[in-house]
Amino acid sequence: MKKSVKPPKAPKTEKPEKSNKPAKTSFKTRAQKAKAKLLSSYYGNPTRDMKVICITGTTGKSTTAHFVHQILTAAGKQTAIFASEKPIKTAVLHKFFSDAWKAGSSYVVVTSPATSLKNNVFYGLPIHVAALTDFVPASLSDLTPEEYLAEKSTLFNMKPEIIVLNQNDNYYQDFAKFSGTKNTLTYGSDFSCNIRIDNTKLYKKGIEANLAYGSSRFTVASFLTGEPIASYMACAAAIAIALGISTDTIADGIANYNPEA
Repeated sequence: MKKSVKPPKAPKTEKPEKSNKPAKTSFKTRAQKAKAKLLSSYYGNPTRDMKVICITGTTGKSTTAHFVHQILTAAGKQTAIFASEKPIKTAVLHKFFSDAWKAGSSYVVVTSPATSLKNNVFYGLPIHVAALTDFVPASLSDLTPEEYLAEKSTLFNMKPEIIVLNQNDNYYQDFAKFSGTKNTLTYGSDFSCNIRIDNTKLYKKGIEANLAYGSSRFTVASFLTGEPIASYMACAAAIAIALGISTDTIADGIANYNPEA
Protein backbone atom coordinates (compact mmCIF):
# COMPACT_ATOMS: atom_id res chain seq x y z
CA MET A 1 0.00 0.00 0.00
CA LYS A 2 1.45 3.29 -1.04
CA LYS A 3 1.82 5.99 1.57
CA SER A 4 0.22 9.28 0.77
CA VAL A 5 2.74 12.01 0.34
CA LYS A 6 1.86 15.37 1.83
CA PRO A 7 2.52 18.29 -0.44
CA PRO A 8 5.38 20.52 0.72
CA LYS A 9 4.34 23.51 2.75
CA ALA A 10 4.44 26.76 0.95
CA PRO A 11 7.21 29.02 2.21
CA LYS A 12 6.05 31.68 4.64
CA THR A 13 5.83 35.10 3.12
CA GLU A 14 7.25 37.70 5.42
CA LYS A 15 5.18 40.81 5.93
CA PRO A 16 6.92 43.91 4.73
CA GLU A 17 8.28 45.95 7.57
CA LYS A 18 6.66 49.30 8.17
CA SER A 19 8.90 52.10 7.08
CA ASN A 20 9.72 54.76 9.61
CA LYS A 21 10.69 57.12 6.84
CA PRO A 22 8.54 60.27 6.65
CA ALA A 23 6.11 60.52 3.76
CA LYS A 24 7.57 62.18 0.71
CA THR A 25 6.67 65.82 0.29
CA SER A 26 5.00 66.59 -3.01
CA PHE A 27 6.71 68.80 -5.57
CA LYS A 28 3.89 71.35 -5.19
CA THR A 29 4.38 71.56 -1.44
CA ARG A 30 8.14 71.94 -1.79
CA ALA A 31 7.63 74.67 -4.37
CA GLN A 32 5.16 76.53 -2.12
CA LYS A 33 7.55 76.41 0.83
CA ALA A 34 10.47 77.51 -1.32
CA LYS A 35 8.45 80.47 -2.59
CA ALA A 36 7.55 81.58 0.95
CA LYS A 37 11.17 81.32 2.03
CA LEU A 38 12.43 83.15 -1.05
CA LEU A 39 9.97 86.03 -0.65
CA SER A 40 10.83 86.44 3.01
CA SER A 41 14.51 86.64 2.11
CA TYR A 42 13.81 88.97 -0.82
CA TYR A 43 12.17 91.49 1.52
CA GLY A 44 14.92 91.17 4.11
CA ASN A 45 13.06 88.90 6.57
CA PRO A 46 11.08 91.78 8.14
CA THR A 47 9.15 89.49 10.52
CA ARG A 48 12.33 89.02 12.55
CA ASP A 49 11.82 92.57 13.84
CA MET A 50 8.05 92.35 14.38
CA LYS A 51 5.70 90.23 16.47
CA VAL A 52 3.35 88.26 14.22
CA ILE A 53 -0.15 87.61 15.57
CA CYS A 54 -2.13 85.08 13.50
CA ILE A 55 -5.85 84.56 14.04
CA THR A 56 -7.59 81.61 12.43
CA GLY A 57 -11.07 80.09 12.59
CA THR A 58 -14.15 79.46 10.49
CA THR A 59 -15.83 82.73 11.49
CA GLY A 60 -14.92 85.90 13.33
CA LYS A 61 -11.21 86.00 12.60
CA SER A 62 -11.37 89.39 10.84
CA THR A 63 -13.47 90.94 13.61
CA THR A 64 -11.11 89.58 16.26
CA ALA A 65 -8.11 90.85 14.29
CA HIS A 66 -9.59 94.38 14.21
CA PHE A 67 -10.25 94.25 17.96
CA VAL A 68 -6.63 93.25 18.59
CA HIS A 69 -5.37 95.95 16.23
CA GLN A 70 -7.35 98.62 18.09
CA ILE A 71 -6.19 97.33 21.49
CA LEU A 72 -2.53 97.45 20.45
CA THR A 73 -3.02 100.94 19.00
CA ALA A 74 -4.64 102.07 22.26
CA ALA A 75 -1.60 100.66 24.07
CA GLY A 76 0.65 102.89 21.96
CA LYS A 77 2.04 100.09 19.79
CA GLN A 78 2.73 100.74 16.12
CA THR A 79 0.62 98.01 14.51
CA ALA A 80 -0.35 96.93 11.00
CA ILE A 81 -3.30 94.71 10.14
CA PHE A 82 -4.11 92.40 7.24
CA ALA A 83 -7.61 90.99 7.82
CA SER A 84 -9.19 88.88 5.10
CA GLU A 85 -11.76 86.08 5.09
CA LYS A 86 -10.56 85.06 1.62
CA PRO A 87 -7.36 83.10 0.87
CA ILE A 88 -4.17 85.16 1.07
CA LYS A 89 -1.45 84.89 -1.56
CA THR A 90 2.16 84.40 -0.51
CA ALA A 91 3.50 87.38 -2.46
CA VAL A 92 0.80 89.69 -1.10
CA LEU A 93 1.43 88.64 2.51
CA HIS A 94 5.19 89.16 2.34
CA LYS A 95 4.76 92.52 0.63
CA PHE A 96 2.47 93.50 3.52
CA PHE A 97 5.13 92.48 6.04
CA SER A 98 7.71 94.56 4.19
CA ASP A 99 5.46 97.64 4.08
CA ALA A 100 4.58 97.24 7.77
CA TRP A 101 8.25 97.02 8.71
CA LYS A 102 9.11 100.10 6.66
CA ALA A 103 6.29 101.97 8.44
CA GLY A 104 7.88 101.14 11.79
CA SER A 105 5.36 98.56 12.97
CA SER A 106 6.38 96.43 15.91
CA TYR A 107 3.27 94.23 15.66
CA VAL A 108 1.42 92.78 12.68
CA VAL A 109 -2.03 91.23 13.03
CA VAL A 110 -3.07 88.86 10.24
CA THR A 111 -5.89 86.42 9.61
CA SER A 112 -4.93 82.90 8.57
CA PRO A 113 -7.55 81.25 6.32
CA ALA A 114 -7.41 77.44 6.11
CA THR A 115 -6.70 77.42 2.38
CA SER A 116 -3.70 79.72 2.83
CA LEU A 117 -2.36 77.50 5.60
CA LYS A 118 -2.80 74.50 3.31
CA ASN A 119 -0.84 76.29 0.59
CA ASN A 120 2.05 77.03 2.99
CA VAL A 121 1.60 80.78 2.66
CA PHE A 122 2.66 81.17 6.32
CA TYR A 123 5.54 78.71 6.08
CA GLY A 124 8.65 79.63 8.05
CA LEU A 125 7.18 82.64 9.83
CA PRO A 126 8.09 83.25 13.50
CA ILE A 127 4.60 83.18 15.03
CA HIS A 128 4.34 85.12 18.27
CA VAL A 129 0.62 84.47 18.87
CA ALA A 130 -1.67 81.90 17.25
CA ALA A 131 -5.35 82.17 18.17
CA LEU A 132 -8.46 80.21 17.22
CA THR A 133 -11.92 81.79 17.10
CA ASP A 134 -14.03 78.73 16.31
CA PHE A 135 -14.35 75.65 14.11
CA VAL A 136 -17.71 75.21 12.36
CA PRO A 137 -17.59 72.38 9.78
CA ALA A 138 -21.17 73.05 8.64
CA SER A 139 -20.10 76.32 7.02
CA LEU A 140 -17.22 74.88 5.04
CA SER A 141 -17.30 74.68 1.26
CA ASP A 142 -13.90 73.95 -0.25
CA LEU A 143 -12.50 71.60 2.43
CA THR A 144 -13.86 68.61 4.32
CA PRO A 145 -13.99 68.94 8.14
CA GLU A 146 -11.00 66.60 8.41
CA GLU A 147 -8.98 68.62 5.89
CA TYR A 148 -9.97 71.88 7.53
CA LEU A 149 -8.99 70.60 10.96
CA ALA A 150 -5.63 69.45 9.60
CA GLU A 151 -4.93 72.84 8.00
CA LYS A 152 -5.89 74.77 11.13
CA SER A 153 -3.55 72.54 13.11
CA THR A 154 -0.74 73.61 10.76
CA LEU A 155 -0.62 77.02 12.41
CA PHE A 156 -0.35 75.56 15.92
CA ASN A 157 2.36 73.16 14.78
CA MET A 158 4.57 76.14 13.92
CA LYS A 159 5.61 76.44 17.59
CA PRO A 160 3.98 79.80 18.41
CA GLU A 161 5.19 81.46 21.58
CA ILE A 162 1.59 82.03 22.69
CA ILE A 163 -1.51 79.99 21.86
CA VAL A 164 -5.07 81.16 22.54
CA LEU A 165 -7.95 78.67 22.24
CA ASN A 166 -11.75 78.78 22.46
CA GLN A 167 -12.62 76.31 25.21
CA ASN A 168 -16.35 76.44 24.34
CA ASP A 169 -15.77 75.26 20.78
CA ASN A 170 -17.05 71.75 20.03
CA TYR A 171 -13.65 70.82 18.61
CA TYR A 172 -11.62 72.27 21.49
CA GLN A 173 -10.15 68.87 22.42
CA ASP A 174 -8.64 68.58 18.92
CA PHE A 175 -6.60 71.72 19.62
CA ALA A 176 -6.05 71.30 23.37
CA LYS A 177 -2.98 69.16 22.64
CA PHE A 178 -1.14 72.26 21.43
CA SER A 179 0.79 74.49 23.83
CA GLY A 180 2.62 77.74 23.25
CA THR A 181 6.35 77.69 23.93
CA LYS A 182 5.80 80.48 26.48
CA ASN A 183 2.10 80.58 27.33
CA THR A 184 -1.28 79.03 26.54
CA LEU A 185 -4.59 80.70 27.36
CA THR A 186 -8.21 79.63 26.93
CA TYR A 187 -11.34 81.74 26.81
CA GLY A 188 -15.08 81.02 26.98
CA SER A 189 -17.92 80.72 29.47
CA ASP A 190 -16.62 77.64 31.32
CA PHE A 191 -15.40 78.29 34.85
CA SER A 192 -12.01 76.72 34.04
CA CYS A 193 -11.26 79.19 31.20
CA ASN A 194 -8.39 81.61 31.77
CA ILE A 195 -10.52 84.46 30.41
CA ARG A 196 -14.12 83.78 31.33
CA ILE A 197 -17.26 85.34 29.86
CA ASP A 198 -19.47 85.82 32.92
CA ASN A 199 -22.49 87.32 31.18
CA THR A 200 -23.48 89.38 28.16
CA LYS A 201 -26.03 92.05 27.34
CA LEU A 202 -27.33 92.56 23.82
CA TYR A 203 -28.48 95.97 22.60
CA LYS A 204 -29.94 97.20 19.33
CA LYS A 205 -26.63 98.76 18.42
CA GLY A 206 -24.04 96.81 20.33
CA ILE A 207 -23.12 94.23 22.91
CA GLU A 208 -21.55 94.27 26.36
CA ALA A 209 -19.74 91.41 28.10
CA ASN A 210 -18.36 91.00 31.61
CA LEU A 211 -15.02 89.17 31.55
CA ALA A 212 -13.03 87.63 34.36
CA TYR A 213 -9.30 86.98 34.45
CA GLY A 214 -8.11 85.59 37.76
CA SER A 215 -9.31 88.01 40.40
CA SER A 216 -9.79 90.79 37.85
CA ARG A 217 -13.23 91.67 36.51
CA PHE A 218 -13.71 94.04 33.60
CA THR A 219 -16.35 94.97 31.04
CA VAL A 220 -15.90 95.21 27.29
CA ALA A 221 -18.40 96.61 24.81
CA SER A 222 -18.68 96.87 21.04
CA PHE A 223 -20.81 98.64 18.45
CA LEU A 224 -21.16 95.30 16.68
CA THR A 225 -24.24 93.20 17.34
CA GLY A 226 -24.85 89.50 17.86
CA GLU A 227 -24.05 86.93 20.54
CA PRO A 228 -20.87 85.62 18.80
CA ILE A 229 -19.25 89.06 19.21
CA ALA A 230 -18.84 88.33 22.93
CA SER A 231 -16.61 85.37 22.06
CA TYR A 232 -14.56 87.45 19.62
CA MET A 233 -14.07 90.17 22.25
CA ALA A 234 -12.97 87.51 24.75
CA CYS A 235 -10.50 86.09 22.21
CA ALA A 236 -9.03 89.55 21.57
CA ALA A 237 -8.85 90.17 25.33
CA ALA A 238 -7.02 86.86 25.85
CA ILE A 239 -4.45 87.78 23.18
CA ALA A 240 -3.95 91.21 24.73
CA ILE A 241 -3.60 89.82 28.26
CA ALA A 242 -0.96 87.39 26.98
CA LEU A 243 0.87 90.42 25.58
CA GLY A 244 0.80 92.14 28.97
CA ILE A 245 -1.77 94.82 28.11
CA SER A 246 -3.97 96.22 30.90
CA THR A 247 -7.68 95.46 31.07
CA ASP A 248 -8.52 99.19 30.87
CA THR A 249 -6.63 99.48 27.59
CA ILE A 250 -8.32 96.30 26.32
CA ALA A 251 -11.75 97.79 27.00
CA ASP A 252 -10.77 101.07 25.29
CA GLY A 253 -9.39 99.31 22.24
CA ILE A 254 -12.43 97.08 21.71
CA ALA A 255 -14.77 100.07 22.08
CA ASN A 256 -12.72 101.99 19.49
CA TYR A 257 -13.47 99.53 16.70
CA ASN A 258 -16.42 100.76 14.69
CA PRO A 259 -16.44 99.50 11.08
CA GLU A 260 -19.15 102.06 10.20
CA ALA A 261 -17.19 105.07 11.46
